[in-house]
Amino acid sequence: MSEQPSNELERLCMSLLEIPSVIGDERRIADFVENWVREKGFHAVTRAGDNLAIQPLPFREGVPRLLLLGHLDTVPVSDANPPRVAGDLIHGLGSSDMKGGDAVLLEILARALEEEPRYDLVGVLYAAEEGPYEGSGMPEIISAAPGAFQEVDLAVAMEPTDNQIELGCLGTMHAKVTFEGKRAHSARPWQGRNALHMAAPLMSAIAALEPRDIDHGGLRFREVLSVTMLDYEGARNVIPGKCSFNLNFRFGPDRSSEEAIDWLEKFVRDAVGPGLWDAGLVRFEVTDLCPSGRVCGDNPLLAELRKAAGDEVQTLAKQAWTDVGRLSQMGLDALNFGPGSPSQAHQVGEHLSRARLAASYAILARLLYPSD
Repeated sequence: MSEQPSNELERLCMSLLEIPSVIGDERRIADFVENWVREKGFHAVTRAGDNLAIQPLPFREGVPRLLLLGHLDTVPVSDANPPRVAGDLIHGLGSSDMKGGDAVLLEILARALEEEPRYDLVGVLYAAEEGPYEGSGMPEIISAAPGAFQEVDLAVAMEPTDNQIELGCLGTMHAKVTFEGKRAHSARPWQGRNALHMAAPLMSAIAALEPRDIDHGGLRFREVLSVTMLDYEGARNVIPGKCSFNLNFRFGPDRSSEEAIDWLEKFVRDAVGPGLWDAGLVRFEVTDLCPSGRVCGDNPLLAELRKAAGDEVQTLAKQAWTDVGRLSQMGLDALNFGPGSPSQAHQVGEHLSRARLAASYAILARLLYPSD
């Protein structure tokens, strides 16, 4: 039997979890958040589609500004995992990634209505983060509420980090590599050209490729390349005439997006060999590209966040992609910090620690509110 949430923060987290918001279906949760902040009496709320920019108080002249961000969508349902509280855990799809972080964001902003924060605050909650870069709701809210992103001294993406401070982020690229063979009967393979066999050298090269460790901004990132999907035409007694692979390249913050594309295309070309490449039997197409994130290690508000977090919180590299990459492209200093656990993101039976949820709120409260 589910236990009852013990405080307002947990109750808000449970309310968010009880609203399904699989990517593409964020309308109800955006409605809930909009109604919640309007009932609280926030100074300004901008809604664009299923994306919101919320400002609890008017901005003050000369006061540093902190932007808190969270996404409202989840990955698709993979198991029966109803929202519930059990012991130290809050269960439910999106609990770690990242409705726990969204709840902390909202409660921290709402506190500003009762106690003036040390820094000016603005929050952004947006849709479609879990899909392709170009499909994200972030550009829509940037266009509708540009003031939420202007004169920001530090942006905090409330992504799951186990309450560690994670700087920068890897870039991520998806590329489709297609091999054009020739279909034939498997009893007479010499009459065809096996597309899967053509792809074997590339598969072997990727399997043999060691991760590249990168020391960047005083942190260690690890660059990796993986085959994540395979599609082919054929049947068990047919020589496949075509096959394609999805390559996912997680590239380091020392590479620009253009440099990452050039490196991956050259890697594929060298692996398949000039014969296939020059004959036009291999096609390389970038299908999604998210830029890497800058390490903002010298940001003054980062130093204050570290002080508020205490000695138990480490500063680490973000070994994944987040919208820190997008914010970096906009010229903003940004980092990742949130109560969710990276090990629980997108997992069957996803859950969130109640203790970490409370600790995340406490750290931001110490940063923002002198009474803490």
